[in-house]
Amino acid sequence: MNQLKGIHHVTAITSSAEKIYGFFTDILGLRLVKKTVNQDDINTYHLFFADDRGNPGTDMTFFDFRGSAKAQKGSDEIARTGFRVASDDAIDYWKKRFDHYDISYESLSLFNRKVLFFDDFDGQNYALFSDQDIEGVAPGLPWDKGPVPNDFAIIGLGPIFLRVRDKARINRILTEHMFMRKVDKMNTYTLYEMGEGGNGASVIIDYQPDLRRGQQGYGGVHHVAFRIKDKQELDDWIEQLDAIGAGHSGFVDRFYFKSLYTRLYPGLLFEFATEGPGFIDDEEDYETLGEKLALPPAYRGKRAYIETIVRPIDTVRSTKTFKKEYLND
Repeated sequence: MNQLKGIHHVTAITSSAEKIYGFFTDILGLRLVKKTVNQDDINTYHLFFADDRGNPGTDMTFFDFRGSAKAQKGSDEIARTGFRVASDDAIDYWKKRFDHYDISYESLSLFNRKVLFFDDFDGQNYALFSDQDIEGVAPGLPWDKGPVPNDFAIIGLGPIFLRVRDKARINRILTEHMFMRKVDKMNTYTLYEMGEGGNGASVIIDYQPDLRRGQQGYGGVHHVAFRIKDKQELDDWIEQLDAIGAGHSGFVDRFYFKSLYTRLYPGLLFEFATEGPGFIDDEEDYETLGEKLALPPAYRGKRAYIETIVRPIDTVRSTKTFKKEYLND
């Protein structure tokens, strides 16, 4: 069986597409590489924030479902999304950046790497991990025209936290069915790796048996996607899930990548997503990624209608210049 290569993307729910665009663009310094609609609910925006070119393993995406209630945090949920930076010096820069933008954070050490925990305006939970002395899957590229200096920029997704009540069950799923490796343990946390390992190919289990089950809503994660190479590997995973009797979506063509969805553990939606084709396509080139309402071919005949039901959001950046914010003392 082919190994999972790492984290592909994380999809979460926000209370405001406009506010999450500002938070990720102006504060986190990630690039909006695609502004589209939820392909299963065209009333809803789907925003993709990633590295300079939208490489797999770097993007966090958001839905803004109308009428969504606030997430109720608990166990049996995807609890926290990790990002990665190149060094411990970058972590020190982000402390200054969070102070500058009045964002509360917690500084800690997990599995011998520096980490910052922080939240957004919805209470969505994030972590920023240092890559210093950590080998593994390659990072993405700093957003060259973004506000964060390239040496300190977020360069991809880091470990994804799963908070669970059944430690034995999630261990069996990750090791026997998803072929991950259990590599370390610290307090309530257990670190698993896939593929080449490292921050971009890690899952951290937070064992919390006494918490109630979380309820999805804005400020929470919808699903996490794992990287696979291509359609052939996706077909192999369909066969593997069939062999163990796991329910799944079957093949789903998302145009920007091909997908497969499954719930191997209650409350956790896992996706397997191919590395291509990617976000640079016939609608948008590198310079204008994320600036127009982009639609997969199956929806382009409905553009006029879709544009009447999703409010316009100004995401044009090719005509603007971001000054790099060094925040020197």
